[in-house]
Amino acid sequence: MATIWELDFYSRPIFDENKKKLWEVLICESPLDVKDSSESAFRFAKFCPNNQVNSVWLRTALEEAIAQSGQTPQKIRFFRIAMNNMITKACEDLGIAAYPSRRTFNINQWLNERMQEVYPHYPGFTPIGPNPSVQVQIQPAQPLPDALIGQRWAFVTLEASAFAEMNEWEIGFKEAFPLQARGVTADTPIPGIIFFSSRAMPLSAWISGLELVCIKFDPGKQARLLLETGAIDRWILANIKDAATVAEAKKFEEAKQKAQNVHFLAVQSDPQAESFAGFWLLQDLDLA
Repeated sequence: MATIWELDFYSRPIFDENKKKLWEVLICESPLDVKDSSESAFRFAKFCPNNQVNSVWLRTALEEAIAQSGQTPQKIRFFRIAMNNMITKACEDLGIAAYPSRRTFNINQWLNERMQEVYPHYPGFTPIGPNPSVQVQIQPAQPLPDALIGQRWAFVTLEASAFAEMNEWEIGFKEAFPLQARGVTADTPIPGIIFFSSRAMPLSAWISGLELVCIKFDPGKQARLLLETGAIDRWILANIKDAATVAEAKKFEEAKQKAQNVHFLAVQSDPQAESFAGFWLLQDLDLA
């Protein structure tokens, strides 16, 4: 299985003796499986002086992380669009693909932990408000490619305990993470959406390249289900036109909230199929 890292390189709420913010790079391994252990996943943290913030310093830090971990990731995900050029340059210099992505669940959790438990203990710590580097303008929702429109779909629910056997399911394209690390107990119902398509494998292949983040119900003028991907992209999964389905969509959002915003997207060829063309665990999170 490919190794994927998540990376954040940005200033922290800590000021040095010159009243300049300290910068820091955080790197962690992205869990790809329900049985992966977040505790044993690789982590790397290093502060950067304010006057050395550049792609050269970041590349050197990446080389240090690679040496410590003993492996080179196939790709690196990062969520701060403001740092796109610097991160992409450092990664490209090392022959690593860099992807703007909000599928950075692990590093977001770690960063929140550090905001609460680590940074406040440093001299020069100053609490700050919302970080403007992640307040980006999400793109208007795009329609799915023509070949993927009009597929049948349904709301479904699985208990979290069922995912313990996910590795035994026959799945074409997939990505998951350990539910316990997200605060989900075994008896928690996990809501999801399943698509049925005669083109299940092409649909799953296309979806797998999108850096999946989450599914949201948009109850606006035209009720619809949106698939959020990458750093700023959204896709219209389905338009909802009847009151009964709107009610189901609202229950889907309520179930998400009770499951720490964890949910899933699945693709099958038909309701009788015993295998999945695609299956992805998702989570709707606020970025730090």
